[in-house]
Amino acid sequence: MHTPDGLAADVTRLGVTPGDLLIVHASLRAIGPVEGGAKGVIRALDAAVGPGGTLLMNISARDDMSWVNERPEADRDALLQGTTPFDCLVAPADPEVGVLAEVFRQTPGTVVSNHPEGRFASRGRLAGHLMAEVPWDDYYGPKSPLHVLTENGGKVLRLGADLGTVTLLHYAEYLASVPHKRRVRRHRLVASARGPIVRVIECLDDQHGIVDYPAGDYFAAILSAYLDEGRARAGGVGSTTAELIDAADLVEFATAWMERMF
Repeated sequence: MHTPDGLAADVTRLGVTPGDLLIVHASLRAIGPVEGGAKGVIRALDAAVGPGGTLLMNISARDDMSWVNERPEADRDALLQGTTPFDCLVAPADPEVGVLAEVFRQTPGTVVSNHPEGRFASRGRLAGHLMAEVPWDDYYGPKSPLHVLTENGGKVLRLGADLGTVTLLHYAEYLASVPHKRRVRRHRLVASARGPIVRVIECLDDQHGIVDYPAGDYFAAILSAYLDEGRARAGGVGSTTAELIDAADLVEFATAWMERMF
């Protein structure tokens, strides 16, 4: 059984310092049993970055009506009428993101962005800055929390998460000079002061990728290539091997990789 203090010491040895800005991707199963469960992991991360630090997670939102966006656009608004609108204050995290994201969302002091697709949660000194002006369209692109993370010396902390889960690579998709990037339009019913309204979101295709890549998940391929070059700090955290990655360096690497491969 790992303790929050022990995990905090582990990530400190990995290179996390007080005041750091981290986007966290973690597998509770890989970390192993921790006193307090997911809350214990969050306590450990809070302790590692200290009161001057900031934690960021991509939590997305549970969407039982996602199938609507597979229908013709002319039909979507009618299909959404009478369903539960997205409300950033109460909507649970997407279950596919994992238990830690939902516990993080509910932890007192966490700030959540008001976006049904690119929804982030953050806590700490820069949380308000990260969540302040999330663009409605292209929510992973310029002026997004991922952009702010990169511009403010942020780091990616991976705690046993799958290779294909580094959300920051979506920001690189916007920066890469690649022809004919695939884009999508999605309709979402959202809460407003006037009641539920349907809003349209336009963005790069963050579900199927900006291009067809015959080798499969290109996010996993990019991160594997990056790690193979030894550009991350690696070490044990709990029961898993973790990596600490400079966000700007990973974005630069990923942008060049996409331009070369696509």
